Amino acid sequence: MIRNYIKIAWRNLVRNKVSSFINISGLAIGLTCLLLIGMYIKDELSYDRSFTDAKRIYRVNIDVKRGNDRYVVGHTPPPVGNALVKNFPEVESYTRIFMPGDEIIHYEINGRKNSVTEKKTLVVDANFVKFFNYPLVAGDASTCLNGVHSLVITQQAAKKYFGDASPLGKTLVLNGNGTPYTVTAVLKDLPKQSSLQFDVLRPAASARVIKNFDWSWIWLQMGTYVKLKPQIAGNPARVAQLEAKFPKTIAQLTSNMQFGKPYGIFKLQPLIDVHLYSANIGTRYFQQSDIKYVYIFLTIAFFIMLLACVNFMNLSTAQSAKRSKEVGIRKVLGSLRKQLIRQFLVEALLYSICAGIIALLLTIVVLPAFNQLADKSISADVFLNYKTFIGVVALVLITGLLAGSYPAFFLTSFKPVSVLKGNSLFKASGGAFFTRNALVVFQFTVSTILLICTIVVYKQLMYNQTKDLGFDKDNVVIISNPANLGASEETFRQELLKKPGVINASISSGLPAESSFGDNYVPETNPANITELTGIDLSSFMVDEAFVPTLKLKVISGRAFSKNFADSSSVILNELAAKQIGWENPIGKTITYPGNNNQKFTVIGVVKDFNTDSFRSSIVPYALFYTTSKTYNIRSSYLTVRIKPGDYNATLNAIQNKWKQFAPELPFDYSFMDAEFNLLYRSDQTISKVLTTFTVLSIIVACLGLLGLAMFTAERRTKEIGIRKVLGASVQNVVAMLSKDFLLLLLIASIIAFPIAWYAMNKWLQDYAYRTNISWWVFALAAGLTVTITLITISFQSVKAALANPVKSLRSE
Repeated sequence: MIRNYIKIAWRNLVRNKVSSFINISGLAIGLTCLLLIGMYIKDELSYDRSFTDAKRIYRVNIDVKRGNDRYVVGHTPPPVGNALVKNFPEVESYTRIFMPGDEIIHYEINGRKNSVTEKKTLVVDANFVKFFNYPLVAGDASTCLNGVHSLVITQQAAKKYFGDASPLGKTLVLNGNGTPYTVTAVLKDLPKQSSLQFDVLRPAASARVIKNFDWSWIWLQMGTYVKLKPQIAGNPARVAQLEAKFPKTIAQLTSNMQFGKPYGIFKLQPLIDVHLYSANIGTRYFQQSDIKYVYIFLTIAFFIMLLACVNFMNLSTAQSAKRSKEVGIRKVLGSLRKQLIRQFLVEALLYSICAGIIALLLTIVVLPAFNQLADKSISADVFLNYKTFIGVVALVLITGLLAGSYPAFFLTSFKPVSVLKGNSLFKASGGAFFTRNALVVFQFTVSTILLICTIVVYKQLMYNQTKDLGFDKDNVVIISNPANLGASEETFRQELLKKPGVINASISSGLPAESSFGDNYVPETNPANITELTGIDLSSFMVDEAFVPTLKLKVISGRAFSKNFADSSSVILNELAAKQIGWENPIGKTITYPGNNNQKFTVIGVVKDFNTDSFRSSIVPYALFYTTSKTYNIRSSYLTVRIKPGDYNATLNAIQNKWKQFAPELPFDYSFMDAEFNLLYRSDQTISKVLTTFTVLSIIVACLGLLGLAMFTAERRTKEIGIRKVLGASVQNVVAMLSKDFLLLLLIASIIAFPIAWYAMNKWLQDYAYRTNISWWVFALAAGLTVTITLITISFQSVKAALANPVKSLRSE
């Protein structure tokens, strides 16, 4: 019996080539989308799960409330890990990380001396490798970071620095200070599905800045991980109970401190949640995504698959006139309804299997392009896994059953007598018209929603690029780590100012979109609006007198730094800092930094608020402290050069040549500030590209179904068209007649789609502190595009039917 079902199904597939092509193409596209998004989601959900004790490891976050502001960060004070281990038996161990910034590494390979800027260096506690149980190629995880000048590198870094030679025992020189670091271990290359990426590890004992602030409970610059006892880990209720005990104990530990008491509440976040559940947690250490994008992509894949199934249902029921006589004859000859249902389900499964094979091949072919689009590195080897194979087979079978269920029950519901008379077929199948119209409305609704979402995302990205940041990021070149020039740092800056393509240049410890230093300061007065605070948190840069004019910051009160004044103890605040402190006139007021022997700084100016992060984050209170290269007490980080627009290459070559004169042994690394800001929106840009791609695919699937329906509609109304033409109807009249029904359905779909799309995108935009608005023209554009695509899709068949000779359509019954 099954063999007979398959034979009949194959004959119908071959006989109805156009509808078969449309059905199989739609299902294949839908399945391809589902497979690609399924692999994307699987990749996202696998982050940080490869560690042996992944479920026992938690990141320590701090939930800070300062006045009316509240935020959560993944950076903690240095003492917190040790305090948790000593005071809470539930906490088994801890380890910490610190990001020192770009570091110059000098090495020798094949007899040649080289230097390179290493951007993926971490400073870590000695137990870091053992804590996470990173797999080693060589070395001992327990002791590899015990030495002050020990170094652990990945296989990739070992290949870069030493070629094929064994790296153990060999040395690398960091930052040109002449101190050699010895390679004591080599890690296997990190999995891509790790939220913490690095190539070089050096011990915390080697970092002077950590030694200086190891006591501080307000220096939020380190990442801290703890490992909980097995009976606690994975139990949210018990973890919450543990967290509830933190405030009292920490308060007791720091009760004797006049300054430096911790602020905020310490929270524990499971390591396996860090990648997808940290959208509102500030950090610069980790590769973070957002769980809502997983939901968004999963929803898109589901609806595209549903669109393909709807196409199948629509086309199958549209062919009811052809299949109804077959059903009637089979019933008269004794076929049971359940047998006919099986027949139609087998046909649907055959279509689905053909589509599944095509989809599998398509997925393998387009996977490299999808990886580039979605910023992934997914391998086609995933299909070699038997679990994946079983999942694909189940997906194909479910798709076939879903697509074929309604046609099977609908086509087998005809009464043989009514069908074989031939005069009441449309009455018998009239209910299908309503269902088909509802399904077409569903298709248009989904396509219109996706179009609106795509437009709004693109509009926000354009807003990100064009909104005033409070400074000018265009035509600004960033040169990393000019401090490696040593005493020649300021001289180099002065030499650059002599270049014809250079407008200005500044040396600073941080930059917008790069890095800043955060700490707590005590204002001269303590106004009523912050009476509960001991001070105010300020992010800060150490800058020279050229910083404000180089970035074109707007001074709205007081003045900028100048060499004509003794500004070594001066500070410039942004508007928000002055507002939060509560000063009506901040010029001349002082703030105190207890972390450095109660050093006082006098406010000499206020600049307009400026954005230093993506528009997802609100502007924060900022302070600019004056310094020169001679008075830096920390390693300077950036040389910012504003250049004239035009011949960028000539100016960059001139800067590079001058760099080589000063430091021929050091690499010349630069970037453009506007490009650095664009990187802040890399995830949004990826989402935009992926969303656009799947929106186009959903429209293609919907258009395939629309084309098939237009064909069957024209075929069903052939005689009507012939009569209208004989009575004088023009081609335009006929085309309008065939199109108006679809346009009416489109109008209904738009009415449904608009509020849904507005709600969805309004929720998405809430993640941005500064966002675009959802203008009326977005909906008009989406509707216009949908109408245009619809008319183009059905016009070919409509025009063909309108141009047909009416004699041919009317000469036969």
